Amino acid sequence: MVLLPMFRQRVSRPGVRPATAILALLAALSAGGAGAAEFVVTPVTVTEMKAVFGRVESRIVVPARARIGGSVREIRIAEGDEVAVGQVVAVVVDEKLALQLDAADAKLEALNSQLRNARIELERSQQLRASGTGTQSRLDQARMQYEVAANQVAAARAEKAVVEQSAREGAVFAPAAGRVLTVPVTLGSVALPGEEIARIAPGPYHLRLSLPERHAAEIVRGADVVVGARGLAQPVGQRVSPRTTPAITGRIVKVYPEIADGRVIADVDVAGIGDYFVNERMLVSVPVGKRSVLAVPPEAVRTVHGVDYVRLATAAGGSDVAVILGETFAEGGATRVEILSGLRAGDRVVLP
Repeated sequence: MVLLPMFRQRVSRPGVRPATAILALLAALSAGGAGAAEFVVTPVTVTEMKAVFGRVESRIVVPARARIGGSVREIRIAEGDEVAVGQVVAVVVDEKLALQLDAADAKLEALNSQLRNARIELERSQQLRASGTGTQSRLDQARMQYEVAANQVAAARAEKAVVEQSAREGAVFAPAAGRVLTVPVTLGSVALPGEEIARIAPGPYHLRLSLPERHAAEIVRGADVVVGARGLAQPVGQRVSPRTTPAITGRIVKVYPEIADGRVIADVDVAGIGDYFVNERMLVSVPVGKRSVLAVPPEAVRTVHGVDYVRLATAAGGSDVAVILGETFAEGGATRVEILSGLRAGDRVVLP
């Protein structure tokens, strides 16, 4: 850039031939290129990353179940709500329980009347026995009738307590604190004992990966993975690469020993995914091996008419070589660009 004004001045001077000016310019360019830095291409080992999709899942998903059968009278939650432990999420009502409770009250009243009569008969028998006019057998019989009536009253009270407890069990409680995933019932629908009223995800959340069986030997517990930014769409014009996409790191915490349908299942712990949608998909880059590549600094590559070139240092001064670029990665604290073809190990690349 500095030599262009000099070239114009020399050409515009009277008595200076254009050919001589061009030779002077080429000599100046050669002198500047002689002081340029060089980069020796050597093979480097990089981790082979495979991009897969992981799903955000909760380690635990617990159902809130109905304890009695009946019709759903109230639903106090909706999908996506946060619930606390013991919170009432729905109410199931059995119309027969009210009738059974009335029957238990009536039976208890009848037995209480029998108990009062048995107590009066027992007191009379005791008075007659004390005065000498009554017999011992009559007193024993009255005492037995009183005890039988008292036990019948206790049994009726227990039966009434069972009905009352059944009515209270119509309230469906949240078994854990977490997020409501689904509510598969509607108002007025019939629920059977043990039927699922809601599904609650208490967490913690993790990423569930499913990889092809050929990578089973390379997937190890404790390996670091790269999780892409939230959302599956990539910006226009951006190279889809886990090494260049804004991402967060995670760690493989479990590799399941069973292969299902030709897929290896693994779990990844990632911080900060508790607010994500359950079953939301995320782009994850998983290490599946290592490979040797040739790479140069990004500034060594220049693009002309859509073709990438690298300038090699030769005995004649230098030559441009067309190359095919791969991914960009970090190596030793510096940025490097992978060269798929066009260079060999030991080539000297001229840096600007």
